[in-house]
Amino acid sequence: MPFKTLLNALVERVPGAQGAIIADWEGESVDQVGIMDDYDLKVIGAHKGVILHSMRDVVDRLGDDDLKEIVITTKQAQTVIMPVTEDYYLVLTLDRSDMLGRALLEARRCIHALYQEIV
Repeated sequence: MPFKTLLNALVERVPGAQGAIIADWEGESVDQVGIMDDYDLKVIGAHKGVILHSMRDVVDRLGDDDLKEIVITTKQAQTVIMPVTEDYYLVLTLDRSDMLGRALLEARRCIHALYQEIV
């Protein structure tokens, strides 16, 4: 199944979702879907990759190597960052709402499907 199909399903299933992007370890977009501007989504994806790499380093120093997800909440938005493999990750952006649980559930499902496509 193409990445865009999986990302479309994710965005459609999460109320308030603004966009989803899969990026590689360099922060380059592999594919993205969203109602927000494509360029803005690519920039968000690249910046969240920097955060993911930093958190992986911290987790590694703590003696673990299995970072599953990062959630960033601001006054107006929420962002979910999840590694797919060592080289790819998913970023989901959504409005600040009570739907974070739904977003995490759907993002985990998407990660599983993306992993099957990549590996």
